[in-house]
Amino acid sequence: MLAIFQEFVTTTIGDYGLLAIFVLMLLESACVPIPSEVTMLFGGALTATAFAGEGSELGFWAVVIVGTAGNLIGSWLAYWAGDYGGRPLIDRFGRYLLIRPHEVDKAHAWFEHRGEVTVFVSRLLPVVRTFISLPAGVAEMPFVRFTFYTVLGCLPWCLALTWLGATLGDNWTAVEEILRPIAWLIAIVLVIAAIVVIKHRWTTVRAEYAALDAAKKA
Repeated sequence: MLAIFQEFVTTTIGDYGLLAIFVLMLLESACVPIPSEVTMLFGGALTATAFAGEGSELGFWAVVIVGTAGNLIGSWLAYWAGDYGGRPLIDRFGRYLLIRPHEVDKAHAWFEHRGEVTVFVSRLLPVVRTFISLPAGVAEMPFVRFTFYTVLGCLPWCLALTWLGATLGDNWTAVEEILRPIAWLIAIVLVIAAIVVIKHRWTTVRAEYAALDAAKKA
């Protein structure tokens, strides 16, 4: 399945070039788990001859800028989804999502004081970078600050991957094979952490909502 998915990404970029890179990076930042490692490494590989000064269909800096722009716009979409729909969704379905109402306020305070570091660092981590914009929107992190630190994190990520792909050329998959286990490890850790948290909170959070309902009826 991974081979088929990688073939889809590379074939799409091969057929549509910069447009494909932009759309794939946009989707990746809009909470669609498309690995930017494959997108940007392969995009960089297609610039290999241009990087060596021999000319190519894709320019090195064009790939970097388009990838970063796609990431930014995808981040805006996820941020706005969290900003406009997140709080009402949590107020209505929080008991099923195992989120206490006051925890949104805590998240708001967290992103108010530490949002810059959170967004910047998350943008440099596989898997985590795909989903960070949604909670930033739910917590209503100031949009201008969110945009600035998103670009600050996305630009070096796209630049590094494009440079590695351009440097390695046809051997770009060597880097992807190194990054893939790291991405899987992060994903596994997040899943295990989610299971532990859900198991711990299932009783306590639902009991708290039941008490709130009883208080309202009284």
